[in-house]
Amino acid sequence: MSKLSNYAEQKLLDHLYNEVSLSVPTTIYVALYTTDPTDADTGTEVSGGSYARVLVNQNGGGSPAWDLAVVDGIGYKVDNANDITFPTATAAWGTVTHVGIHDHATAGNLLHHTILDSSQVVGIGGIFKFLAGTLELRLE
Repeated sequence: MSKLSNYAEQKLLDHLYNEVSLSVPTTIYVALYTTDPTDADTGTEVSGGSYARVLVNQNGGGSPAWDLAVVDGIGYKVDNANDITFPTATAAWGTVTHVGIHDHATAGNLLHHTILDSSQVVGIGGIFKFLAGTLELRLE
């Protein structure tokens, strides 16, 4: 089950109930983690070995993009409209267990996070990839 981060929850609640302006992030990046990032973004993000977060634009911002939100019997979800492919690992990244959505390439804020359906070990020469429609982010 995916979760909003503490940062995103606060911004959304302030926007809905206190009339605080909420800006749409200009960039969205997908990050990989070897431990649960938690709502506070305290997990261990993959690093080294040519790892980099992958830019995934919003709809209208180019490809790849997110599909529009739909309800599927569990709740509302969005998913990736196109494949999301990380750079080829030049060193072992370890066992990837979680994914996080950020608003910056290297710092910024965690927006959303989820556990993977199955962990994946990424060794030297490995390529981590989300096929189109397989990275689901939900609000329930």
